Amino acid sequence: MNPAALVPLDGSGPLDLVFGLPAHPLIVHLPIVVLPVAALALIAIVFVPRFRPAFGWVVIAGLAVGAGGSLLAKESGESLAARVGWPGDHAQLGDRLPLLAFALLAAAVLWFFLMRRDLAHVRQATAGQRTFALTRIVAAVACLLAVATIALTVAVGHSGAVSVWSARLQESTPVASAPALNLAEVAQHNSADDCWSVVQGQVYDLTSWIDQHPGGDQVILGMCGLDATNAFLDMHGSSPGPQQTLAGFLIGPLVP
Repeated sequence: MNPAALVPLDGSGPLDLVFGLPAHPLIVHLPIVVLPVAALALIAIVFVPRFRPAFGWVVIAGLAVGAGGSLLAKESGESLAARVGWPGDHAQLGDRLPLLAFALLAAAVLWFFLMRRDLAHVRQATAGQRTFALTRIVAAVACLLAVATIALTVAVGHSGAVSVWSARLQESTPVASAPALNLAEVAQHNSADDCWSVVQGQVYDLTSWIDQHPGGDQVILGMCGLDATNAFLDMHGSSPGPQQTLAGFLIGPLVP
């Protein structure tokens, strides 16, 4: 997700708020739960034929719901990001999940159709080896996509938890023992390999954030060794998302 595309800035949209609360935390549970379960069930019915009559259509329906839910989660996530700030890796992984989920759904539907066709041919004694080979290939592709979907869903969920809780846990960690830092010391850390900056009276080590900053590395490089409070506020204002991200790089308070 491109942070420059997060418009309007108030996050307004059909998937923005539900009863005054962000819709994304509600919607995201749908694909996070349904997609892995449906993907595992698909692998099960591929390898255990006796499960197919009872669960075949249920699995296809589950994959359809999970794929649709991943798309809704992506859209609601963009609305939330417009309000609280760009969530980095979580947004990028979330953009990929619908593509993979719909690819899995397509492969599963194709395999299910071919499998039922093969069964009909067997009953009529008209099946050929090429027919079975195509079905096996599609089944293998579907299983690989199922494994990839499970892995990506877990990664999306984990990155979302990190984006929400990591900065808060950092903030809750006592910083009383942090070293006293002044501008002279901060000024010595003014390179891409060692970048400290001051924002609103706090010193941050932004070295690892240089290459990750969605606005480009030059923005962070321009803050190295300096009090960048004005530049930060001009760019982000009081938006809580950037503030939370910044908190993850806190060293300690600035002293005169």
